[in-house]
Amino acid sequence: MTSTLQILDPAGRKVGKAPRISKDVLLRMYRAMVATRAFDDRCMKLQRTGRIGFSIPNLGVEAVSVGAAAALDPETDWLAPSYRDFGMAFYHGVSVEAMMDTQYGNAEDNARGRQMPVHFTFREPIRWLSISSPIGTHIPHAVGIAMAMRMRGEKGVCLASFGDGGTSSCGFHSGMNFAGVYKAPVVFLCQNNQWAISCPLSRQTASESIAVKGEAYGIPGVQVDGNDILAVYSEVRKAVKRAREGKGATLVEAVTMRMGGHSTSDDPSKYVDPALLAEWEQKDPLRRFREYLLSEGVLTPEDVEAMDQEMAETMAEAARKAEARPRPPLSTIFTDVYAVMPPHLERQRDWCVQHYASRDEAVNEEGEFPL
Repeated sequence: MTSTLQILDPAGRKVGKAPRISKDVLLRMYRAMVATRAFDDRCMKLQRTGRIGFSIPNLGVEAVSVGAAAALDPETDWLAPSYRDFGMAFYHGVSVEAMMDTQYGNAEDNARGRQMPVHFTFREPIRWLSISSPIGTHIPHAVGIAMAMRMRGEKGVCLASFGDGGTSSCGFHSGMNFAGVYKAPVVFLCQNNQWAISCPLSRQTASESIAVKGEAYGIPGVQVDGNDILAVYSEVRKAVKRAREGKGATLVEAVTMRMGGHSTSDDPSKYVDPALLAEWEQKDPLRRFREYLLSEGVLTPEDVEAMDQEMAETMAEAARKAEARPRPPLSTIFTDVYAVMPPHLERQRDWCVQHYASRDEAVNEEGEFPL
Protein backbone atom coordinates (compact mmCIF):
# COMPACT_ATOMS: atom_id res chain seq x y z
CA MET A 1 0.00 0.00 0.00
CA THR A 2 1.44 3.37 -1.02
CA SER A 3 2.04 5.72 1.91
CA THR A 4 1.57 9.47 1.56
CA LEU A 5 4.08 11.89 3.03
CA GLN A 6 2.53 14.77 4.96
CA ILE A 7 4.41 17.38 7.00
CA LEU A 8 1.65 19.96 7.49
CA ASP A 9 -1.91 18.96 8.26
CA PRO A 10 -4.82 20.92 6.72
CA ALA A 11 -4.73 23.39 9.64
CA GLY A 12 -1.05 24.15 9.03
CA ARG A 13 0.22 22.22 12.06
CA LYS A 14 3.42 20.21 11.80
CA VAL A 15 2.76 16.48 11.85
CA GLY A 16 6.12 15.50 10.39
CA LYS A 17 9.70 16.69 10.26
CA ALA A 18 9.90 19.96 8.34
CA PRO A 19 12.85 20.41 5.96
CA ARG A 20 15.36 23.12 6.79
CA ILE A 21 14.42 26.14 4.66
CA SER A 22 15.60 29.70 5.19
CA LYS A 23 13.10 32.44 5.99
CA ASP A 24 13.84 34.14 2.66
CA VAL A 25 13.00 30.98 0.70
CA LEU A 26 9.84 30.34 2.73
CA LEU A 27 8.64 33.86 1.96
CA ARG A 28 9.55 33.43 -1.69
CA MET A 29 7.51 30.23 -1.81
CA TYR A 30 4.52 31.89 -0.16
CA ARG A 31 4.78 34.91 -2.43
CA ALA A 32 4.80 32.67 -5.50
CA MET A 33 1.65 30.91 -4.29
CA VAL A 34 -0.12 34.22 -3.69
CA ALA A 35 0.99 35.45 -7.12
CA THR A 36 -0.30 32.29 -8.77
CA ARG A 37 -3.71 32.62 -7.18
CA ALA A 38 -3.96 36.32 -8.02
CA PHE A 39 -2.85 35.75 -11.63
CA ASP A 40 -5.31 32.89 -11.94
CA ASP A 41 -8.15 35.06 -10.61
CA ARG A 42 -7.29 37.93 -12.97
CA CYS A 43 -7.12 35.62 -15.99
CA MET A 44 -10.50 34.13 -15.15
CA LYS A 45 -12.02 37.62 -15.05
CA LEU A 46 -10.31 38.58 -18.30
CA GLN A 47 -11.65 35.50 -20.06
CA ARG A 48 -15.16 35.94 -18.70
CA THR A 49 -15.24 39.53 -19.94
CA GLY A 50 -13.91 38.62 -23.38
CA ARG A 51 -10.49 40.24 -22.99
CA ILE A 52 -8.58 36.97 -23.50
CA GLY A 53 -9.75 33.76 -25.07
CA PHE A 54 -8.58 31.07 -22.71
CA SER A 55 -6.84 30.19 -19.45
CA ILE A 56 -6.13 27.17 -17.26
CA PRO A 57 -7.27 27.41 -13.61
CA ASN A 58 -4.56 26.69 -11.03
CA LEU A 59 -6.78 27.05 -7.97
CA GLY A 60 -5.95 24.35 -5.42
CA VAL A 61 -2.76 23.01 -7.01
CA GLU A 62 -0.36 25.86 -6.25
CA ALA A 63 1.66 23.95 -3.65
CA VAL A 64 2.68 21.28 -6.16
CA SER A 65 4.17 23.72 -8.66
CA VAL A 66 5.84 26.04 -6.17
CA GLY A 67 7.14 23.31 -3.87
CA ALA A 68 8.75 21.50 -6.79
CA ALA A 69 10.18 24.67 -8.33
CA ALA A 70 11.86 25.59 -5.06
CA ALA A 71 13.90 22.38 -5.20
CA LEU A 72 15.56 23.30 -8.51
CA ASP A 73 18.67 25.34 -9.28
CA PRO A 74 17.97 27.87 -12.06
CA GLU A 75 21.69 28.00 -12.87
CA THR A 76 21.84 24.35 -13.90
CA ASP A 77 18.38 22.83 -14.21
CA TRP A 78 15.59 22.67 -16.77
CA LEU A 79 11.82 22.69 -16.37
CA ALA A 80 9.47 20.80 -18.69
CA PRO A 81 6.16 21.90 -17.14
CA SER A 82 2.54 21.27 -17.93
CA TYR A 83 0.06 24.05 -18.60
CA ARG A 84 -1.15 24.03 -14.96
CA ASP A 85 2.17 25.16 -13.50
CA PHE A 86 1.98 28.94 -13.21
CA GLY A 87 3.62 28.74 -9.79
CA MET A 88 6.88 27.42 -11.23
CA ALA A 89 7.31 30.56 -13.29
CA PHE A 90 6.44 32.88 -10.43
CA TYR A 91 8.82 31.16 -8.01
CA HIS A 92 11.73 31.55 -10.40
CA GLY A 93 11.05 35.21 -11.01
CA VAL A 94 9.40 35.28 -14.43
CA SER A 95 7.76 38.70 -14.67
CA VAL A 96 4.01 39.05 -14.44
CA GLU A 97 4.05 41.14 -17.62
CA ALA A 98 5.85 38.41 -19.58
CA MET A 99 3.20 35.90 -18.53
CA MET A 100 0.34 38.26 -19.27
CA ASP A 101 1.80 39.01 -22.71
CA THR A 102 1.41 35.30 -23.48
CA GLN A 103 -2.20 35.38 -22.31
CA TYR A 104 -2.90 38.14 -24.85
CA GLY A 105 -0.57 36.79 -27.55
CA ASN A 106 0.71 40.29 -28.24
CA ALA A 107 3.88 41.43 -30.02
CA GLU A 108 5.91 41.16 -26.80
CA ASP A 109 4.89 37.54 -26.22
CA ASN A 110 7.92 35.24 -26.50
CA ALA A 111 5.98 33.04 -28.94
CA ARG A 112 4.67 36.07 -30.89
CA GLY A 113 1.12 34.84 -30.46
CA ARG A 114 1.81 31.50 -32.15
CA GLN A 115 0.96 29.48 -29.06
CA MET A 116 -2.29 29.24 -27.12
CA PRO A 117 -2.53 31.28 -23.92
CA VAL A 118 -0.82 29.68 -20.87
CA HIS A 119 1.64 27.89 -23.18
CA PHE A 120 4.60 29.77 -21.77
CA THR A 121 8.21 29.52 -22.88
CA PHE A 122 11.22 31.29 -21.36
CA ARG A 123 15.00 31.12 -21.59
CA GLU A 124 15.56 32.92 -18.32
CA PRO A 125 15.54 33.26 -15.34
CA ILE A 126 15.21 29.47 -15.69
CA ARG A 127 15.36 27.26 -18.75
CA TRP A 128 11.74 26.46 -19.49
CA LEU A 129 10.67 24.08 -22.25
CA SER A 130 7.76 25.44 -24.27
CA ILE A 131 4.49 24.00 -23.00
CA SER A 132 2.67 21.76 -25.45
CA SER A 133 -1.05 21.03 -25.68
CA PRO A 134 -0.79 17.34 -26.65
CA ILE A 135 -0.69 15.43 -23.36
CA GLY A 136 2.58 13.79 -22.36
CA THR A 137 4.62 14.75 -25.42
CA HIS A 138 7.04 16.78 -23.30
CA ILE A 139 7.98 13.83 -21.07
CA PRO A 140 10.37 12.17 -23.59
CA HIS A 141 11.71 15.66 -24.37
CA ALA A 142 12.53 16.13 -20.69
CA VAL A 143 14.41 12.84 -20.65
CA GLY A 144 16.30 13.91 -23.77
CA ILE A 145 17.24 17.22 -22.16
CA ALA A 146 18.47 15.38 -19.07
CA MET A 147 20.53 12.93 -21.14
CA ALA A 148 22.03 15.76 -23.20
CA MET A 149 23.15 17.56 -20.05
CA ARG A 150 24.82 14.40 -18.81
CA MET A 151 26.58 13.84 -22.14
CA ARG A 152 27.93 17.38 -21.95
CA GLY A 153 29.28 16.78 -18.48
CA GLU A 154 26.80 19.17 -16.88
CA LYS A 155 25.28 18.58 -13.44
CA GLY A 156 21.81 19.74 -14.40
CA VAL A 157 18.53 17.96 -13.72
CA CYS A 158 15.31 18.23 -15.73
CA LEU A 159 11.95 18.18 -13.98
CA ALA A 160 8.96 17.04 -16.04
CA SER A 161 5.54 17.93 -14.64
CA PHE A 162 2.28 16.39 -15.86
CA GLY A 163 -1.21 15.56 -14.67
CA ASP A 164 -2.76 12.21 -13.81
CA GLY A 165 -4.18 12.02 -17.31
CA GLY A 166 -0.65 12.30 -18.70
CA THR A 167 0.22 8.93 -17.18
CA SER A 168 -1.98 7.26 -19.80
CA SER A 169 -0.02 8.82 -22.67
CA CYS A 170 2.56 7.05 -24.82
CA GLY A 171 5.04 9.77 -23.87
CA PHE A 172 4.81 8.84 -20.19
CA HIS A 173 5.60 5.18 -20.83
CA SER A 174 8.40 5.74 -23.34
CA GLY A 175 9.94 8.51 -21.22
CA MET A 176 9.81 6.48 -18.02
CA ASN A 177 11.24 3.40 -19.73
CA PHE A 178 14.13 5.29 -21.31
CA ALA A 179 14.93 7.08 -18.06
CA GLY A 180 14.84 3.83 -16.12
CA VAL A 181 17.18 2.03 -18.48
CA TYR A 182 19.71 4.85 -18.81
CA LYS A 183 19.35 6.38 -15.33
CA ALA A 184 18.63 9.79 -16.79
CA PRO A 185 18.94 12.74 -14.38
CA VAL A 186 15.25 13.57 -14.54
CA VAL A 187 12.47 13.98 -11.99
CA PHE A 188 8.95 12.98 -13.00
CA LEU A 189 6.34 14.99 -11.10
CA CYS A 190 2.71 13.89 -11.41
CA GLN A 191 0.26 16.56 -10.30
CA ASN A 192 -2.54 14.13 -9.52
CA ASN A 193 -5.47 16.54 -9.36
CA GLN A 194 -8.05 13.74 -9.73
CA TRP A 195 -9.39 14.70 -13.15
CA ALA A 196 -8.23 14.58 -16.76
CA ILE A 197 -10.80 17.07 -18.01
CA SER A 198 -13.93 15.10 -16.96
CA CYS A 199 -12.27 11.67 -16.68
CA PRO A 200 -11.80 10.73 -12.99
CA LEU A 201 -8.69 8.98 -11.71
CA SER A 202 -10.73 5.80 -11.15
CA ARG A 203 -11.23 5.55 -14.93
CA GLN A 204 -7.63 6.53 -15.65
CA THR A 205 -5.79 3.63 -14.01
CA ALA A 206 -6.36 0.39 -12.11
CA SER A 207 -3.11 0.84 -10.17
CA GLU A 208 -3.36 1.57 -6.45
CA SER A 209 -1.48 4.83 -7.09
CA ILE A 210 0.47 6.69 -9.76
CA ALA A 211 3.66 6.38 -7.70
CA VAL A 212 3.62 2.58 -7.89
CA LYS A 213 3.92 2.75 -11.68
CA GLY A 214 7.61 3.58 -11.31
CA GLU A 215 8.36 0.02 -10.23
CA ALA A 216 7.69 -1.31 -13.72
CA TYR A 217 10.51 0.86 -15.06
CA GLY A 218 13.00 0.40 -12.24
CA ILE A 219 12.30 3.89 -10.94
CA PRO A 220 11.45 4.61 -7.29
CA GLY A 221 8.03 6.16 -6.78
CA VAL A 222 6.86 8.25 -3.84
CA GLN A 223 3.51 9.81 -2.99
CA VAL A 224 3.08 13.11 -1.17
CA ASP A 225 0.22 15.29 0.00
CA GLY A 226 0.09 17.74 -2.88
CA ASN A 227 -1.59 20.41 -0.77
CA ASP A 228 1.36 20.37 1.63
CA ILE A 229 4.09 22.50 0.06
CA LEU A 230 6.73 21.30 2.53
CA ALA A 231 6.04 17.66 1.67
CA VAL A 232 6.28 18.39 -2.06
CA TYR A 233 9.51 20.35 -1.61
CA SER A 234 11.04 17.67 0.61
CA GLU A 235 10.49 14.77 -1.79
CA VAL A 236 11.34 16.68 -4.97
CA ARG A 237 14.54 17.95 -3.34
CA LYS A 238 15.51 14.34 -2.54
CA ALA A 239 14.71 13.30 -6.10
CA VAL A 240 16.76 16.17 -7.54
CA LYS A 241 19.72 15.25 -5.31
CA ARG A 242 19.46 11.62 -6.36
CA ALA A 243 19.38 12.55 -10.05
CA ARG A 244 22.28 14.97 -9.68
CA GLU A 245 24.38 12.23 -8.06
CA GLY A 246 23.88 9.97 -11.08
CA LYS A 247 21.46 7.57 -9.39
CA GLY A 248 18.69 8.08 -11.92
CA ALA A 249 15.08 9.19 -12.06
CA THR A 250 12.32 9.35 -9.44
CA LEU A 251 8.55 9.48 -9.88
CA VAL A 252 6.85 11.83 -7.41
CA GLU A 253 3.06 11.72 -7.19
CA ALA A 254 1.56 14.79 -5.54
CA VAL A 255 -2.07 14.14 -4.62
CA THR A 256 -4.12 17.31 -4.86
CA MET A 257 -7.46 18.53 -6.22
CA ARG A 258 -8.22 20.84 -9.11
CA MET A 259 -10.72 23.24 -7.56
CA GLY A 260 -11.75 24.87 -10.83
CA GLY A 261 -12.51 23.64 -14.30
CA HIS A 262 -10.02 21.99 -16.60
CA SER A 263 -9.97 25.29 -18.45
CA THR A 264 -12.09 28.42 -18.65
CA SER A 265 -14.15 26.55 -21.27
CA ASP A 266 -15.06 23.78 -18.83
CA ASP A 267 -17.94 23.51 -16.34
CA PRO A 268 -16.83 21.13 -13.55
CA SER A 269 -20.25 21.27 -11.88
CA LYS A 270 -21.38 18.84 -14.58
CA TYR A 271 -19.15 16.04 -13.29
CA VAL A 272 -17.60 16.90 -9.88
CA ASP A 273 -19.57 16.10 -6.72
CA PRO A 274 -20.00 19.37 -4.73
CA ALA A 275 -19.36 17.41 -1.52
CA LEU A 276 -15.93 16.45 -2.84
CA LEU A 277 -15.07 20.07 -3.55
CA ALA A 278 -16.26 21.06 -0.07
CA GLU A 279 -14.00 18.39 1.43
CA TRP A 280 -10.95 19.59 -0.48
CA GLU A 281 -11.70 23.23 0.27
CA GLN A 282 -10.79 22.42 3.87
CA LYS A 283 -7.36 21.32 2.63
CA ASP A 284 -6.58 24.58 0.81
CA PRO A 285 -2.79 24.66 0.21
CA LEU A 286 -2.39 28.43 0.46
CA ARG A 287 -4.26 28.73 3.73
CA ARG A 288 -2.35 25.73 5.13
CA PHE A 289 1.04 27.26 4.35
CA ARG A 290 -0.06 30.69 5.55
CA GLU A 291 -1.13 29.33 8.94
CA TYR A 292 2.19 27.54 9.30
CA LEU A 293 4.19 30.67 8.47
CA LEU A 294 2.11 32.76 10.87
CA SER A 295 2.66 30.25 13.66
CA GLU A 296 6.41 30.22 12.97
CA GLY A 297 6.64 34.01 13.00
CA VAL A 298 7.74 34.15 9.36
CA LEU A 299 4.62 36.11 8.40
CA THR A 300 2.43 38.61 10.23
CA PRO A 301 -1.26 39.30 9.52
CA GLU A 302 -0.20 42.68 8.15
CA ASP A 303 2.22 40.97 5.74
CA VAL A 304 -0.59 38.74 4.50
CA GLU A 305 -2.96 41.63 3.83
CA ALA A 306 -0.28 43.76 2.17
CA MET A 307 0.85 40.96 -0.13
CA ASP A 308 -2.70 40.10 -1.19
CA GLN A 309 -3.37 43.72 -2.11
CA GLU A 310 -0.02 44.11 -3.87
CA MET A 311 -0.56 41.03 -6.00
CA ALA A 312 -4.10 41.97 -6.99
CA GLU A 313 -2.89 45.39 -8.13
CA THR A 314 0.14 43.93 -9.91
CA MET A 315 -2.00 41.52 -11.94
CA ALA A 316 -4.50 44.22 -12.91
CA GLU A 317 -1.72 46.56 -14.05
CA ALA A 318 0.04 43.83 -16.03
CA ALA A 319 -3.21 43.02 -17.81
CA ARG A 320 -3.72 46.68 -18.73
CA LYS A 321 -0.22 46.91 -20.18
CA ALA A 322 -0.50 43.63 -22.09
CA GLU A 323 -3.82 44.61 -23.59
CA ALA A 324 -2.42 47.95 -24.74
CA ARG A 325 0.51 46.40 -26.59
CA PRO A 326 0.16 45.84 -30.35
CA ARG A 327 -0.60 42.52 -31.92
CA PRO A 328 2.20 40.56 -33.63
CA PRO A 329 2.70 41.79 -37.20
CA LEU A 330 1.78 39.40 -39.97
CA SER A 331 5.46 39.11 -40.95
CA THR A 332 6.17 37.10 -37.79
CA ILE A 333 4.65 34.08 -39.50
CA PHE A 334 7.94 33.86 -41.39
CA THR A 335 10.44 34.80 -38.68
CA ASP A 336 12.24 32.87 -35.92
CA VAL A 337 12.87 29.79 -38.07
CA TYR A 338 16.19 30.66 -39.70
CA ALA A 339 19.02 32.79 -38.30
CA VAL A 340 19.11 34.44 -41.73
CA MET A 341 15.86 34.30 -43.67
CA PRO A 342 16.36 32.69 -47.10
CA PRO A 343 15.35 34.72 -50.18
CA HIS A 344 12.31 32.59 -51.05
CA LEU A 345 10.80 33.21 -47.61
CA GLU A 346 11.53 36.92 -47.89
CA ARG A 347 9.60 36.99 -51.16
CA GLN A 348 6.69 35.07 -49.61
CA ARG A 349 6.64 37.38 -46.59
CA ASP A 350 6.60 40.52 -48.72
CA TRP A 351 3.84 39.18 -50.95
CA CYS A 352 1.75 38.06 -47.99
CA VAL A 353 1.96 41.39 -46.17
CA GLN A 354 1.23 43.37 -49.35
CA HIS A 355 -1.66 41.10 -50.31
CA TYR A 356 -3.51 41.32 -47.00
CA ALA A 357 -2.70 44.98 -46.48
CA SER A 358 -4.41 45.75 -49.82
CA ARG A 359 -7.65 44.02 -48.81
CA ASP A 360 -10.34 44.99 -46.35
CA GLU A 361 -9.62 42.12 -43.97
CA ALA A 362 -8.86 43.98 -40.74
CA VAL A 363 -5.15 44.11 -41.61
CA ASN A 364 -3.50 47.51 -41.60
CA GLU A 365 -0.76 48.73 -43.92
CA GLU A 366 1.89 47.36 -41.58
CA GLY A 367 0.49 43.89 -42.06
CA GLU A 368 -1.03 43.48 -38.60
CA PHE A 369 -2.38 39.97 -38.22
CA PRO A 370 -6.18 39.74 -37.71
CA LEU A 371 -6.35 37.93 -34.35
